[in-house]
Amino acid sequence: MKAKKLLFIYLFAFAVISASGKDPSGNIRVLVITGGHDYKKEQFNEMMKSLGNNISYQVAELPAAFSMFLAENRDKYDVLVFYHMWQSITPEQAEVFADCIKQGKPLVALHHSICAFDEWPEYFNIIGGKYFHKPTEVGGKTYPACSYQHDLHFMVNIAEKNHPVTKGINDFEVFDESYKGYYVEPGVKPLLTTNEKTSEKVIGWTKNYGRARVVTIQSGHDVPTFESQDFRKLLSQAVIWVYNEGK
Repeated sequence: MKAKKLLFIYLFAFAVISASGKDPSGNIRVLVITGGHDYKKEQFNEMMKSLGNNISYQVAELPAAFSMFLAENRDKYDVLVFYHMWQSITPEQAEVFADCIKQGKPLVALHHSICAFDEWPEYFNIIGGKYFHKPTEVGGKTYPACSYQHDLHFMVNIAEKNHPVTKGINDFEVFDESYKGYYVEPGVKPLLTTNEKTSEKVIGWTKNYGRARVVTIQSGHDVPTFESQDFRKLLSQAVIWVYNEGK
């Protein structure tokens, strides 16, 4: 009788876990999407390892990573982190990609991820912004090609000090790459700003895309930012917050 009761509890728990698709240990499983841009992998991975004992990660590189957006693979991870600059995408891949996030897969997009998918306007809506490599029309306005500046010291200002993503973080300096002239979707909630002249003012924001929370952070070019304790805390809190949608 006792064995049957234990079996029932086990099967019930398994059914709940299967339905939620989440790790029963409470671990947040992050899938980092890369591709289309070189980066310092060892140092980036060290940053990912530092995010907390309850956050694990794996890396999937495009184009092979497109398979991870398929419905049958979405329960293998809890949060997407974009660190890619991929460009080519088929209509079928685009439909599955957008649906994955729209159906509730939370997302944190970093740095050059806002430079991806020049010919796929829905991507701009997913992350709430876009760096343009050529003049591009969005919402009836034509944006010229954007510009960037390597290796700058500049201040990241906290626009929303009580937001769960930025709570406990004061204004901090980064040695990073700035982007100028990119599109930021009207209606996003700014989290981070800067007064750096070679950058747009808003450099971090949050929004919803379908059922998913999305956080986009423009910074994150290279090792100095990967090693910044403030940036690591910001990324950790962003992952936790988008994961906790509806809780």
